[in-house]
Amino acid sequence: MKRSIADHAARFSEIAEEYDEAQDSDEYAACASMVVEAADPRPEETVLDLGTGTGAIALALAPAAGRVIGRDISEGMLAEARRKAEAAGHGNVEFGEGRFREPNVPEDADVDVVVSNFAMHHLADDEKREAIDAIAAIDPRRFVLGDVMLSAAIPEGEEQYAPEVDDPATVGVLVEALTDAGFVVSDATLVGDQYGVLVADR
Repeated sequence: MKRSIADHAARFSEIAEEYDEAQDSDEYAACASMVVEAADPRPEETVLDLGTGTGAIALALAPAAGRVIGRDISEGMLAEARRKAEAAGHGNVEFGEGRFREPNVPEDADVDVVVSNFAMHHLADDEKREAIDAIAAIDPRRFVLGDVMLSAAIPEGEEQYAPEVDDPATVGVLVEALTDAGFVVSDATLVGDQYGVLVADR
């Protein structure tokens, strides 16, 4: 991780109110839509959304799932997510502090599907592997990851992300980590050469 968790949390809290408006790229929208579609929770299932941010993915999944748990490190983002959930009337969604490697899953929750969109790229590759191992330990039937991920090395200056704070992995590194954790990658869809969605089942 190029910055501390506290630094990342503070940075996102500062921009929480404007965050949704800033996510207007075609790539972000495409990945978000694919994550929601691939998650495909059943009415009785529980979904865990890691790096939930302002809750866009969690709230999109709420009508289809029995329960949705959103976790993030930024209290500012979580406050915005709670505001949106209340406005939408989604009583089956809850938001709270949690991290990839310490997801803080409630004791009464049996998680069936884990999703994450545009959050894991802040972790270094070894930290991503630890995060995927922690997700595997939750024992979901499916994990859907939408993120900045590279099909190959990107020449300096051509990044569509911020190298000073972002640390995206190649698709190969992510697939290997998922496979080592006991997942089977059933679908890998790239959006350009710097974004993609991986669907991993158990």
